[in-house]
Amino acid sequence: MWVKYILISILGLSLISCGDEQGDDLDKFMREASSKVGAKIKNLPDVKPYLALQYNADGLLNDPFHPRKAASKSGALQPNLNRPKEPMESYPLESLKYVGMLSKNKLTYALLKTPDNNVQQVKIGNFVGQNYGVVTQITENEVLLKEIVQDDISGDWIERATSVALQE
Repeated sequence: MWVKYILISILGLSLISCGDEQGDDLDKFMREASSKVGAKIKNLPDVKPYLALQYNADGLLNDPFHPRKAASKSGALQPNLNRPKEPMESYPLESLKYVGMLSKNKLTYALLKTPDNNVQQVKIGNFVGQNYGVVTQITENEVLLKEIVQDDISGDWIERATSVALQE
């Protein structure tokens, strides 16, 4: 038991005597290194003042927070707002998925999957989507539609072609 204490004491004394020589070298190195090194920090860039611009200063843009109204109601192309809405017009076109096609008696039907996971049949002439879209053609790869939308600049009703691609 006493032998352990003696060995630990001898080891401790030897470490203390070695530490003084190395400590001086380390302190000397730290003093020299800190005197040689200088801080090289770049100056911060100048801050430019913020210039607020007025939205629609020239009056060419529509206010995004107010609904747009058609500029001219006399255009020949307008959707029929008096007809009864079909069930597939309650879904945005982007949320519908074309999942298949059926043909019977020379009549072709497209199978469209709705967001609530129901599959509905549509044929040429049916209305689909919220932009008064009419199915014009059904192929194996897509359902082609003709939509009637308002032009962003003039407010007139225009036709645009769109499609729903087959989802595999």
